[in-house]
Amino acid sequence: MLKYLQHKYALSQKGAKDMVWAFVSCTLSYLVLMFPVGLLVSLVSDLMSGTGTTRTAFYVVGIVICLGLILVTTYLQYNATFFATYKESGVRRITLAEKLRKLPLSFFGKKDLADLTSTIMADCATLETASSHWIPELIGSMISTLLIALSLFFFDWRMALAALWVLPVSFAVILTSAKAMNRKQAKQMQAKMVFADGIQECLESVRDLKANNAEDEYLVGLDAKIKDVEKKTITTELGNAVFNGSARMILKLGIASTALMGGTLLANGTLDVLPFFMFLLVVSRIYDPMITTLDNLSAIVSLNIPCGRMNEILEYPVQEGAEQLTNQGCDIVFDHVGFAYNQSEQVLKDVTFTARQGEVTALIGPSGGGKTTVSRLAARFWDATRGTITVGGMNVAKTDPETLMGLYSIVFQDVTLFNNTILENIRIGRKDASDEEVIRAAKLAHCDVFADKLPQGYHTLIGENGSELSGGERQRISIARAFLKNAPIILLDEATASLDVENETLIQESLSQLIQNKTVMIIAHRMRTVAGADKIVVLSGGVVSQQGAPAELEAQNGIYRHMLELQQRTGAWKM
Repeated sequence: MLKYLQHKYALSQKGAKDMVWAFVSCTLSYLVLMFPVGLLVSLVSDLMSGTGTTRTAFYVVGIVICLGLILVTTYLQYNATFFATYKESGVRRITLAEKLRKLPLSFFGKKDLADLTSTIMADCATLETASSHWIPELIGSMISTLLIALSLFFFDWRMALAALWVLPVSFAVILTSAKAMNRKQAKQMQAKMVFADGIQECLESVRDLKANNAEDEYLVGLDAKIKDVEKKTITTELGNAVFNGSARMILKLGIASTALMGGTLLANGTLDVLPFFMFLLVVSRIYDPMITTLDNLSAIVSLNIPCGRMNEILEYPVQEGAEQLTNQGCDIVFDHVGFAYNQSEQVLKDVTFTARQGEVTALIGPSGGGKTTVSRLAARFWDATRGTITVGGMNVAKTDPETLMGLYSIVFQDVTLFNNTILENIRIGRKDASDEEVIRAAKLAHCDVFADKLPQGYHTLIGENGSELSGGERQRISIARAFLKNAPIILLDEATASLDVENETLIQESLSQLIQNKTVMIIAHRMRTVAGADKIVVLSGGVVSQQGAPAELEAQNGIYRHMLELQQRTGAWKM
């Protein structure tokens, strides 16, 4: 049962145990609420027999006991539902974040930021409400109602049937709507994701939209997405209202059928007044938790969507491997490597080359040839679908990704910075580095050129993703991280693409110090960037079309020579 609850509602093991206790506490709470009914029936019986005034103490004590039991069970229910749920909600979010940290980049290629944010925030909030309100109340009311229903049959089976026939019919109405409501919920969620993507895209591209006078046209499309969400939400809520309204109406018929059956039996002389009174009291109470439960039942049915999205993350296979490095040196060897993002998108077909330690290996070629993919596979951001990749003889596919990353310093073309100080953004390269070590790395990357001009120097906040800095300044912070980490393998993906010629020259001089005796792989499009490389690997169409020293490839009539001639030709262009 615990494993079922864990999978069904994306719970931890403790969360599943807490939910079982919530079921028990809700059941006890609902059962205790029926004690005053029993006390009232007893009082009416005594009054009808003329002995009510002689048992005053009994009823006073009974009232105190009932109040005490209601207080205790309500306290237990509150702790078991609300407090336990809030703790579990925190555990769930942390677990999702930890799992996301360990997932391969192939997973993120299938998801966008809005979708993942919605899962961690909105879906978790929905499940939090379900765990604190809907699910325990549903199970508690079902168990307590079943126990009360069984007890009613001991008094009079005819009245029990008249009072309880509406329950299975009402539940049947809701359950038969499950499939239809799931479909509507899925369409609503899809529309919300499209809308969220549109909002995010609008915020990220507002500068380009304004520059091209495209705001009005874009907002027309965004407005259509908003209206689509509105339409699908109304449709979903209408469906809920139709089924819930029908179920609640049927449930209310139980009071009428109980009164009708009781009146008939009373008129026939086959039922006494006291049992009739008792059944009327019971049905006036027994339907209250069930009405709330029916409202929540459709919401519980629709939990399949957010729980499925969370389980997709929690159950996605992580990259695992040995946590001990066994490499002998840092030569990177690609041996007949193939890779596809999916079955229809083959990026690498058969790639074989060696990037030796102490040398600079440049990856060049036409766009879409697989250069960036090769560098990502080397660092095990993805796993190759065919062939092997080794570092110093160690298979990267059998090494823990976080352990493997200790060997790599990576400078991406697209720099990611945090809304923190320059100092702390560089310190990400090595968290235990002192301020002096960070500043030394920053100076090697020529960050001091702009840092010294800022109000608080290296302690200046740079805004979200470095919004207060230029593209070249952001890139220099990324390069400073690589200097600080000082790993034996360096991957540079268009590391100097955002720099002007003067700064590019300064950075390349600094990089020449960083790359000594290390394995270096450079991805570049500008030929002057790779002119000093020891080896060039030309990737085209997912295969290695050429490899060798720059002088060797220039002598050949191949892609490298063609790219070199094109860049020389464009250098002579005049406006």
